[in-house]
Amino acid sequence: MEVVRKLWFSNDRIFIQTAEGRVQSQHLRFFPRLRNSSDSQRAEWSESHFGIHWDKIDEDISFESFTWPDNDPCALYHGS
Repeated sequence: MEVVRKLWFSNDRIFIQTAEGRVQSQHLRFFPRLRNSSDSQRAEWSESHFGIHWDKIDEDISFESFTWPDNDPCALYHGS
């Protein structure tokens, strides 16, 4: 299980820093609800065993999603 020490947003990306000091990011185009949410909605998150959860916008991001290739998210759904 990852432990998120810090979470922030910048330039259409979400960033996390783990307890081990590793910084990972992913483009918000993968997460439209999060991309379209307000700063105050984004600030209210909690960590779960599998990832990060935003209750007010009903969004969940797995830790695994931070390892996805940073290209067109449609490729994930079309097998490319």
